[in-house]
Amino acid sequence: MILEFSQGKLIANAHELMVRLNGPGRITFQAAADAIELVGIANVVTAFGGGISWSVQLDSADQLQALAEELGVKIKGLR
Repeated sequence: MILEFSQGKLIANAHELMVRLNGPGRITFQAAADAIELVGIANVVTAFGGGISWSVQLDSADQLQALAEELGVKIKGLR
């Protein structure tokens, strides 16, 4: 699945997530699906493990839901 958001693109499958940010730096983050946490209150994707931690905020709850379905990860913090 490829999902575009205001800061770049999410490329996801059942095993991993890659975040490619727009801009001259062409920054890319990658994480295994089991290292991903989805936070519903702020539409944030967080990855952590092995001393590495990063997060990115998505544009909408719909994007977060689509990512949750693709990765098979539950969204935390839903009301």
